[in-house]
Amino acid sequence: MIEVTHLNKTFRQLTPKNGPFQTVRMLFSRDYVYKQAVRDISFHIDAGEFVGYIGPNGAGKSTTIKMMCGILHPTSGTVRIAGESPHQSRRNVTRRLGVLFGQRTNLWWDLPVRDSFDIIAAMYSIDGAQQQSRLGELTELLELAEFMDTPVRKLSLGQRMRADIAAALLHDPEVLFLDEPTIGLDISAKRSIRGLLARLNRELGKTILLTTHDMDDIEQLCSRVIVINHGQLGFDGTTEALRQRIGLPTVIHLTYRSLVEVAELPSPLLTLVGREDNRLSVSCNREELRPMEALRLLECFGPIEDVRMEEPNFEDVIEQLY
Repeated sequence: MIEVTHLNKTFRQLTPKNGPFQTVRMLFSRDYVYKQAVRDISFHIDAGEFVGYIGPNGAGKSTTIKMMCGILHPTSGTVRIAGESPHQSRRNVTRRLGVLFGQRTNLWWDLPVRDSFDIIAAMYSIDGAQQQSRLGELTELLELAEFMDTPVRKLSLGQRMRADIAAALLHDPEVLFLDEPTIGLDISAKRSIRGLLARLNRELGKTILLTTHDMDDIEQLCSRVIVINHGQLGFDGTTEALRQRIGLPTVIHLTYRSLVEVAELPSPLLTLVGREDNRLSVSCNREELRPMEALRLLECFGPIEDVRMEEPNFEDVIEQLY
């Protein structure tokens, strides 16, 4: 569905002059600096995938999305959406895409939500019957009925985000590009938006590319993660593969039937994290020592009543990769 091949983007920026008459001097002599925002990125996304596209601020995430949408032209490389270039076949590709930038709205600020949808339907040449049918489905799916006639400026952030998602879906696109869709939302609103995005992917088969700084979004929604840093591709794979690549330890919390006496752990691959009465906590790298083998070794301290595995926090995993 989405193919990105050797994509590069370099921006040219004017260097300001210093000293007296700097504005006049710039009229006759201009110096430029070049900044490469995206460097030789290649990946492809199949239809129906839900992919997280993550990286630190300034890594090149939004620049890549803008090139995939056709907003920016790449310096070199190609983008294909369902086999077509968003730069050469902009009208056809635009009909296949729904785009949402969390910090910007696609709605008209002073108009009721319903009027914004009418304008968007006219822009995409959606006839009245199709508009009513799709809007009915989206109203039910996104629970829009309570604020359809409310001006956009009076909506809460969570309501506006749901309305923006509906606006991006009104023309029934096959692909969704979502840039920070949960930014600024409270816990309840985030949970609601995540549930909606999961349903769009699972029930409607939408292909979704999600950029976010909220690692809970990635862990709960995405089957695959693409990591970009300094404009370059750093990782492309499953969240579990990413954990394994970093190799952060799993912590095993054990409860024994009686008091635990620990002089030395039974393997150098185990590290003592904590001990109190009949409870023992140790860590190990799952790539070096499997948890079941660790448990067999730890039975040397007595019968085990309870076991709890604590996986590394996903934010810690991402931080290690950056």
